Formats: sequence, C-alpha cells, structure tokens
Amino acid sequence: MPSNVQREIESLQADIRRHNYLYYVVDQPEIGDNEFDRLLKRLEQLEQQHPKFASTDSPTQKVGGEPIAGFESVEHRVPMLSIDNVYEPSELSAFDGRVHKLLGENEAVPYSVEYKIDGVALSLTYEQGRLARALTRGDGTRGDDITHNARTLRGIPLRLIGDYLPAVLEVRGEAYISNTDFAHLRAEQEQRGEQPFANSRNTASGALKLLDPKECAARRLSFFAHGIGYSEGASFETHIEYLQAIREMGIPTTPNVQSLPNFEEALKFAQTLMDDKHSLNFEVDGLVFKADRFDQRERLGQTSKSPRWLIAYKWEKYEAVTKVLEIGIQVGKTGALTPVAHLEPVEIAGTTVARASLHNRDELRRLGVRVGDHVVVEKAGKIIPHVVRVEEHLREGSEKIFRFPKRCPECKTEVVQDEGGVYIRCPNPNCPAQLRESLRFFASRAAMDIEGLGIKLVEQLLAAELVTRISDIYRLSSQRDRLLELERQGEKSIDNLLSGIEESKTRPLWRLLTGLNIRHVGTSNAQVLADRFGTLDAIAEQSEEALADVDEIGPVIAKAVHEFFASSMGQELLAEFRSAGLNFGEPVEVREADLGAKLFDGKTIVVTGTLARFTRDEIKEVIRQQGGKASGSVSKKTDFVVAGENAGSKLDKAGSLGVRVLSEDEFLAMLDGEASPKK
Repeated sequence: MPSNVQREIESLQADIRRHNYLYYVVDQPEIGDNEFDRLLKRLEQLEQQHPKFASTDSPTQKVGGEPIAGFESVEHRVPMLSIDNVYEPSELSAFDGRVHKLLGENEAVPYSVEYKIDGVALSLTYEQGRLARALTRGDGTRGDDITHNARTLRGIPLRLIGDYLPAVLEVRGEAYISNTDFAHLRAEQEQRGEQPFANSRNTASGALKLLDPKECAARRLSFFAHGIGYSEGASFETHIEYLQAIREMGIPTTPNVQSLPNFEEALKFAQTLMDDKHSLNFEVDGLVFKADRFDQRERLGQTSKSPRWLIAYKWEKYEAVTKVLEIGIQVGKTGALTPVAHLEPVEIAGTTVARASLHNRDELRRLGVRVGDHVVVEKAGKIIPHVVRVEEHLREGSEKIFRFPKRCPECKTEVVQDEGGVYIRCPNPNCPAQLRESLRFFASRAAMDIEGLGIKLVEQLLAAELVTRISDIYRLSSQRDRLLELERQGEKSIDNLLSGIEESKTRPLWRLLTGLNIRHVGTSNAQVLADRFGTLDAIAEQSEEALADVDEIGPVIAKAVHEFFASSMGQELLAEFRSAGLNFGEPVEVREADLGAKLFDGKTIVVTGTLARFTRDEIKEVIRQQGGKASGSVSKKTDFVVAGENAGSKLDKAGSLGVRVLSEDEFLAMLDGEASPKK
C-alpha cells in the first residue's frame, strides 16, 4: 500500500498537471497564480524530503536540471521539411489548382487554416506517454537534441493525459515567447543594466541552444503544436482530429484552427483570422493552408524540399516604436466602447500612423498600455496598425494607468458588458455617439450609399437638430432652407444631397437591411436574408428558429435579427421607412415568377481593375441580381473575369488557366443581350 506521503505527492502531481492543462491547453484556469505556486512549492518540499517518490516527469522537473556538456545531433525519423511560401492571393489559388490537378478536378478537398507562429520549429517525441526527446529542425534531416531545455517550456507536458496513449507519438510545433512575457523579459534586462533582446523569435532560438536549462527556463518560452511526425499506435484521419486528440492528451495547439469544406470557404475563414490577429498574444507572420485529410496528403506527397499538401501565405511585417500620448474612448454604432491609443506620429510602411485601436477593455488590460508608454506598433501586410506590446524597459515612472470608464463618455449612461462577451457597451439607444455613427454608416457605400452625406455633414445635422433618428434623413427635403444655413453648404451641394437621398429609396433590400445596423448582420448576411425571404416585412415576421435555420445565419445572428424587429425601435423604423417609400423588396414567389431564368445563373465571375461605369459594389450587385456569384479569386471554376484598367495578377491568372476575359464593354453587351454569357 502506498504511504500517505506517496499518495499526497501523486495527488499533487495529478492536480498540477490538470491545472497546467486548463491553463495552457483550454484557457480555462480554475485557480490563480498564487494558489498554483502554493501547490507547486508543496510538491517540491515533499519530493525533496522524500526523493524516492520523486519522478522524472513530475511537474517540479520543468524548472530545469543540470547543465549539459554539449548537443547531440540526431536523425529525424520523418524529415522536417520546409514549407513553400506565397505572398499573393493569386498564388494561393494556384496552390489549390495544383492540389486538384494531382487529386482530380472534381474531388472534394477540405482544408484547414491556421496561424503561422513566428517561432522556432521543434519536434517532441513521447514514448508510452512520457517526453523522451526534443529536437530542433536543424537541416530537416538531423536536429540537435535539446530535451533538457524543452522540459522547461510552458505548456509542454512531461507526461501525457489519458488511458490510451500511442506507443510513440512525435508532435511538431513552434517554441515561442508571448508578447507579454517578452515585454517583461526586456524590462528585467533593463533593470539589470543589460542590453534588451531585439526580437522574440531570435530570443527563443537562442534560449533553446543554451547548455543550462535553468537559463532557458528564465527566457519564458511556450509551445504550440501544429503537426505530426513519426508515430506508432496512433491513427488519425484528419488534421483537425489529430489536433483535438493531442489537446485531450494535454498538449497546447495553435489556436482557432478550423477545417473548411473547400478552398473558397478556407479563404473566407483566412480573412477572419487576419481580422482577429490583433487579439493574439504572440507573433504570427502568416497563415498556413493544409489539406485536412491524411489520405489525401499521402497521395499528394512531397518534393525534395516541401510537402505538396500545404502552403504558407506570408505577409511582411512593418513596425516602429512610438509613444502613447493619450488613450481615448470611441463609442461605435452599436454602443461598443473602444479604447484608442493616440500616438506620437510615426511613419510605418510609407504612411504616418497617429492612432491605433486597442479594441476592448480586456485587450487593453492584456497589453498593459499606459499613457506615456512606448509601444511597438505593427502593420502586417501594410494593413491597419495595431499595438503589439509595451516596451516596459523604457518606462520612467511618469506613465499613467488608464481607467476604463464606468459611464458612456458621450451620454453618461452607465455602461454594461456583453453577456459572455468582452465588449463594454452604452445601452442607451438614444446616445448621440451611437446615432452619429449609425447615420454615418447608414449613408456609407457599404449600406445605402447616399452621396454627399459624410461625417462632417452628419455632425452639422445633429447639432442643428435637423436629424434626431435615422429616418429623419428622409424628411430633409422639407428642410431645404435650413440646410442652406449650414456651414459650407450651397445650392448645388444641397441639391446633390437631396437627390442622393431620394435615389437611395430605390436601393436593393439587402442594402437597407445592412444599414439598419443590427448587431452581427453585415453585407453578406443581409444578402442571404434578402434572397431567402424577399421582403423586409417577411424577415421581420420570422421566428428566431426560422431565421436560425437559414444557411450562413445561425442562432447568434437569428437572435439579434429577431430582437431588433420585435423591439419598439425596430417596429417604428419599419413604419417610418415604409412611409418614406423605401424599397422593401419583393415576395420571393413574385420575384422568381417575374424574373424566370437569370443571365448568369450558376456562373462564377471575378472582377479586377478599375471600371469606368461601375463601382466594385455596383457590378457585384448586378452579377448577384442576375443569378451569378461574384468571387474574389480566379480558379478553374471561374466562368469569366471582367477586367478594367490596371488589372493585375488576376488577369494573368485567368490567362494561365484559359478563363475567358471580358472588357467592361463586353460585360455590358451581355447585359443588353448583345452577347452570350456562355463560357
């Protein structure tokens, strides 16, 4: 029978492993750092007092053992090949084309998409569930044995969880340092009078090559798994299945990975990952697209350098260090309070950056940004700038902590947090900031496209109380004299404005639905709802369940749509828009009987370059109304490419694939019935 001491040691080891799993793998910690440290210290104390009960895979062994004399070079049982990189969306489409050429044009190929961690490649081999060896990538054929250092990495379990573990399992992934830990590390170096490390990736790489594991542990490296190498006694059909399995074994995997049924859906999800990049606490330099099914990977094979079943879509990173002059709060059209860093202007990738969104209260807390801080600001792929981390080592003591407001800065209403969410909102539907942003959005090209109604005029209309709600826009025609009294508004500009407002009444239903500013409803969802139900009244009459049954809508959007139209504000807006004569759509059965077969039914059309007669949104709407699908990328499934001036890589891609290219005049001839839309 085990002694009481042995039972306590084993119980503590199991508890600590479980808490490590909750913290590093599922991001749902149950205890705080102090309580975790107390458990670990108790275990250390017992193991020191009773060494015969200690084990090499105890959580206490992660702090680092004795230094080693040198590195052993070890052959990889399965080579660690490099990944081919591309930098343009057209090159991604070419990758999908090669995959289908090898597998068959009509074979369905699901893809997984995941972040490309900017870290150091690492291979971990578990034997009978225990960490046996860790290797660097090396030259792809042989790597250095850095097991002594890998044992110190956060998130790497020394023993796997579960009753049925593979005899041998080689897990591949990235060693990295989080942005938060890197900021702390540099601050500690500054305090010691040392030169701070330049970047996290090189710091991680150097840490793994240290002979003393205690020094490596001090660098605070973490680990994400993303691939599989050699294995015995393991069977997985897909990449997603494999990632789920090793997560259940206690190994953290690259977050937010999804499997998509085809390449077009994978591209859409890739955009979501790029949009969410600001929320990450680690560096990424691209996305990785992988054929999800292992049997298809086997058939695709590899070249001498790289697998044929995956590709990395990389972007260049441009960054600079600047100072936070102030942190302000911006109230959006849905009432969300967004903290914004006002920066000392700095040039990044050819443009001057003077502000960057801090997104939400949780992100502000995670970054720890203070007024007066020096921060690293990044523009990945020359897109919207975001704050990566605080340069804590540059703090002088005069920096001020920003207190997130408890009341809306515009209307002083007490703010609330989304249930189960991260956003703090002003719940007052009459908040002037919400009205201002809602009006601006309603008139924007994404919604009703009212020419002349920009943010400056919106602010004047609100200040003069000519508009107190969105529907008041359609009463402005009776206020012409008062409009002429506004600053810098002459006869011609007012005539253009009123003409634009009148013209907006004929906009298609999906634009009006977009402009209503219903939470979670964007352009694509509005088009889906308009196509499915036909009229605004029909959408408003649907139950939450009926809305949720529509493809691409789901329960979250359905709830938001149903609540909007059930609210007194939603019902009043409908009545006022109907009275103003806005286009509410046509019943589906009438519309279908009226139109019959459409010109571009079943056709996929790509538009590229600058057009003379259409904006990009206008031509996409024409394509959609005629039954076609406006796609953003060229593939063998593309029926036509409409090319305007300065058409770029999409035109080249169409030529290489033999896809028919139309000029704008030829496209118009099709619409006028003077040419055939056949491929």
